[in-house]
Amino acid sequence: MMRLLYTAATGMEAMQQNIDVTSNNLANLNTNSFKKSRANFHDLLYQTLKAPGQNSTTGTVVPSGIQIGSGTRLSSVDKMFTTGAVKMTGNETDFMVEGQGFFRVQMEDGSTAFTRDGNFKWDNGGRLVTADGFPLVDEITRPQGATNLVVGLDGVVTVAVNGEKQDIGQIQLANFINPMGLQSKGRNLYNATEASGEAVVGVANQNGMGAVYHQQLEAANVNIVEEMVNMISGQRAYEMNSKVIKTGDEMLQATVAIR
Repeated sequence: MMRLLYTAATGMEAMQQNIDVTSNNLANLNTNSFKKSRANFHDLLYQTLKAPGQNSTTGTVVPSGIQIGSGTRLSSVDKMFTTGAVKMTGNETDFMVEGQGFFRVQMEDGSTAFTRDGNFKWDNGGRLVTADGFPLVDEITRPQGATNLVVGLDGVVTVAVNGEKQDIGQIQLANFINPMGLQSKGRNLYNATEASGEAVVGVANQNGMGAVYHQQLEAANVNIVEEMVNMISGQRAYEMNSKVIKTGDEMLQATVAIR
């Protein structure tokens, strides 16, 4: 009977973590380029009272055996890197990656972080930076008096200076063998890890890299209906596991009351 209590407790803890993941997805519904997370679970060790396939007393083989599980736990939380919806902004410093790839930005310590958020700004030196002031690794600097900023699908940035077209740089993208292995840093930034592999840098819209679209932003890929269903199913599973614990408590109470 004590096994019942511990098994149900693992179910409650797992469903709490599931709802935690769902709540974070819903909280970031309006976060540019946010990638939803998915909680995955696996069952725990089994107590084997009779192993499947062991010899029986009659000389035959036991077809199924007796194995009693001990609950569940969270196995992983995966980032789902599907492309979100397109938001047309008309802002000249808004960019979107359609397909695979990440923008590369330089952090304070000189390391490189990666982001899907193309909401860039001009800083006081004319550089293209993130909302937190981190510049692109492929530094794009706007000349004085430049107008008509245009970005091609291949990431080439051009402006008009004194009526003449001028290239001021090219935004290259990075991709990973396993994007799910990236470490989330917050602020829409990711770090490469051993699980993700080294960044593969290449020209946008070539060799499998996504294309760069101008004056557009990528919305979060969170599906409200799907998250609501996950929340309801998680809540019901949590309630059912709590009722199992209550039932176990009542059974123990009945046992104690035996005279």
